[in-house]
Amino acid sequence: MTLVVLGLDALDPDLVDPDEHPNLALDASRAIDTIDSVAGEPSTHELWPTIITGLRPPEHGLELADGVAWGNPLLEFGSDVADRALPDGFQSRIGAWLLTNTGTDAFRTPATYYAENDLPTVFDGRDALTVGVPNYVTDPDSEDREHQLRRNLGDLFERDPDAVGGHVSSAPREFYEQCLEMLMIRVARTRRGLRSGEYELVFGYTSGLDLVGHVAYEEPRLQERSYEEADAFVGELRADLGADDELLLVSDHGLQDGVHTHEAMVAGTSDRLVADIGSVTGVRAAIEAELDEHDHTPTDPWTGSEVSGRGEQSDVVREQLEDLGYM
Repeated sequence: MTLVVLGLDALDPDLVDPDEHPNLALDASRAIDTIDSVAGEPSTHELWPTIITGLRPPEHGLELADGVAWGNPLLEFGSDVADRALPDGFQSRIGAWLLTNTGTDAFRTPATYYAENDLPTVFDGRDALTVGVPNYVTDPDSEDREHQLRRNLGDLFERDPDAVGGHVSSAPREFYEQCLEMLMIRVARTRRGLRSGEYELVFGYTSGLDLVGHVAYEEPRLQERSYEEADAFVGELRADLGADDELLLVSDHGLQDGVHTHEAMVAGTSDRLVADIGSVTGVRAAIEAELDEHDHTPTDPWTGSEVSGRGEQSDVVREQLEDLGYM
């Protein structure tokens, strides 16, 4: 059976009402602690690697530099020049311009980074599917519709250090529609992973709520509606769960009035999924405990028989790659 983890970036515990959003609260939910970056607020770039490894940002090494994730050679060059020559405020503006105008996605660290740096993840040795997890990219040469939409938002979502929350939109309602398309696509892909019956762990992610929240200070109803729609989408995923499947929702921080808040959230179809999670650093341990203590062996939907040996195959492939010097 399958454990499904859905990362809803910026799902805020203060904005989830169990009566209005039963599928976001599930059967058990709680607020959890998060971690601030050097910029003084939680950072997506740093926190999803923390969630999948259980390690704090200085330990896994994927940290912001002056509030900007310099994820490629152009940005790293800009960071180096900025560190030596420019005031901090102007550095932030250069980073904002680069990320707005170069089409750079700051969350595209390949999954090989973790093995190369001896960093354990919740996926190691598991029959696992990942769908869009930030900074854990299994195929750097491919991208889905969420990536495409995010990279081509243009003036629908521009960085502006002087704006509330650091972002502005030329057309908030058009922007909202694109963000909800992103959310819908990622939930749908996560549902397909569950329905395939191939995996013991399916870990999906979407940034839709976060993006909407960053511009909703101009039009608060956008954020309210995004929670209503997210609840409906997660409800469809929940309806796909079999009797022995479980669903865990995870956020990296909250978001209110256009600004990241200092509290994250977890919710689960079983109290045991969330009972021991007090911080983003505890999510990996909770997932592993669930997988180790309860049977989540994949079941082939075509034959009804259990699928076995995939984890062992993964270990063999890893050993071969290590022998060849690739890892």
